[in-house]
Amino acid sequence: MIRILVAIILAGVFSMSQAEAQQSFHEFTMTDIDGKPVKLSQFKGKVVMVVNVASFCGYTKQYKPLQELYAKYKDKGFVIVGVPANDFGAQEPGTNEEIKEFCSTKYDVSFPMMAKVSVKGSDKHPLYQWLTASGGEVGWNFEKFLIGKDGKIVARYKSGEDPMGSTIQNAVTGALGI
Repeated sequence: MIRILVAIILAGVFSMSQAEAQQSFHEFTMTDIDGKPVKLSQFKGKVVMVVNVASFCGYTKQYKPLQELYAKYKDKGFVIVGVPANDFGAQEPGTNEEIKEFCSTKYDVSFPMMAKVSVKGSDKHPLYQWLTASGGEVGWNFEKFLIGKDGKIVARYKSGEDPMGSTIQNAVTGALGI
């Protein structure tokens, strides 16, 4: 009887997708914009904002306030992770090298940037499967997910939410405990 129960439990665990099995942001690995693996566990104890970005979007100008937000709170344990995606209006058509060049020269982005992935659809990256599991698909470029020090989702913000606005800054400072 116990063997059958164990077999049923194991079958259920192994039938879950990677994203369903993960319970924390810190359990995922991504590839950075230079092609190196990044274990998100390196951000344990930090507050992280994950943003799907694009170079040719009406919201692209948010790189500036995102960089300002990062600069303002990075020494207090805050990180922004930029995730390029070409899922909305083909607004991120470039290679990782082109995206990196654009971000560094046009907006002086210094926060971590990941390699381009899909954030919706059948080829959605496992991190985004997890991020959207309970709140639905990402609606457009520059949607923001705030992750607490414990790796759990604290809040989610639509594309139009200003990164330097009081809503996001209050959430960031609250999650940081400052």
